[in-house]
Amino acid sequence: MEKSGDLVENKRFEFIKQVQDRSKVLALEIIKICDNLPSKRSTSVISYQIIKSATSQAANYRAACRARSGAEFFSKMSIVVEEADETCFWLELLFEAQLIDIDTFQKLFKESEELLSIFSTARKNAKLNK
Repeated sequence: MEKSGDLVENKRFEFIKQVQDRSKVLALEIIKICDNLPSKRSTSVISYQIIKSATSQAANYRAACRARSGAEFFSKMSIVVEEADETCFWLELLFEAQLIDIDTFQKLFKESEELLSIFSTARKNAKLNK
């Protein structure tokens, strides 16, 4: 029989894995969208920046989950929050420049903001537990 502590730890692990998967899926969706943008200097710059920020948030969150200390976790999560916020910015720019449609923007922006909220809360809680 599972102890309540084991159950809590399993739920925590499942949540972390789910967030890792969500951040990777967001990065993959953004890559696909950028690959279909018209080939112009402006879209090249924006594509580079948003792909960089989306993949960085996913990779750094994964690294944060393997942190060796609370300080390392906080440091990595600070990077994740910054990159997640930057991803939101680039999505706004893609939409406002009329490079992606409203449905695509709303779907990706909603997911990006939800992840940003999760990451910000995790960083805040890590700071409080120092």
